[in-house]
Amino acid sequence: MTLLRQYILPRIVQWFVVIFVGISVTFLIPRLSPVNPVDQAMGRLTSFQTMDPEATLQMRETLLDLYGLDGSIIDQYLNFWGRLIQGDLGPSFQSFPTPVTEIIGAGIWWTIGLLGTAILISWVLGVVLGSLAGYFPQMWWSKFLERVVITVYPVPYYILAFVLLMLLTYYWPVFPLVGGSRGDPSFTWEFISSVLYFGFLPALSLVIGGTAFRFIMAKALASTEITSDYVQYAELAAVPKRKILFFYIIRNTMLPQVTDLALSLGTIFEGALITEVVFGYPGVGYTLYNAINSGDYNIIMGITLLSIVGIATASLLVDLIYPLLDPRVRLR
Repeated sequence: MTLLRQYILPRIVQWFVVIFVGISVTFLIPRLSPVNPVDQAMGRLTSFQTMDPEATLQMRETLLDLYGLDGSIIDQYLNFWGRLIQGDLGPSFQSFPTPVTEIIGAGIWWTIGLLGTAILISWVLGVVLGSLAGYFPQMWWSKFLERVVITVYPVPYYILAFVLLMLLTYYWPVFPLVGGSRGDPSFTWEFISSVLYFGFLPALSLVIGGTAFRFIMAKALASTEITSDYVQYAELAAVPKRKILFFYIIRNTMLPQVTDLALSLGTIFEGALITEVVFGYPGVGYTLYNAINSGDYNIIMGITLLSIVGIATASLLVDLIYPLLDPRVRLR
């Protein structure tokens, strides 16, 4: 009971507070935007036809009610929470009357597949290669890897994505320019192979940048760890270097690396906006980009809400599993 009351419950309460504040801020920010979705909708309706002024006014009031923009900001806020508790994010302004949940659901699995795979691959590569380079700093391949990473790391991943796009889709057309797959979704090798084919370049751009960042972090942690007494004693005791690397160095540098992995996985739900836009990938990042341009409040709030919940949940899980990873973390 002491563990539950003093360690678990405070972190769960903190999780609720973070989500509440994050969602409240998300509700306010789009309403400060100069883009008015009702005016845009009315403009589309009246651009090709002439409407009676009374009918136009009535249509505007109807749209305000449907979009949840009717009444004062406090009324909108209370109505927003009432719908949110019921799992109703409202209709899309741009694709009215399609529900926001349906639009986000159409892109979320593409983003989970792309970012989930890219994050896991880059995390494993970065941790292993960085730890190797930190444990064997004088080897030629260690110095070579470090120079390559130092060259690649400062390059923004969207610039890297654009370079890959130009090289491998235009000058050397090996991969497709845009899209996520070919054909109708199904559990067939033809469809799965097309998903891998279309997703290779976006994933590669993310893996290269993610691996570079984690390589630098892992190398710095390993360089500090090799000076510890237990590593030097293990070397004097002729413990195999592979065992020292995996059970003494990597294992004792896992805490910050696991935190990075959990938080990175928590950001999946916001999508890789620029990468998805560059490659025309049908994920939530591309959906968010279109929503921002069209002032689609509901989609912006829906995707941001998923991101807030994902990051807050990842932080909560890291806090809860820390005692399992580090025996030094104990309830006092």
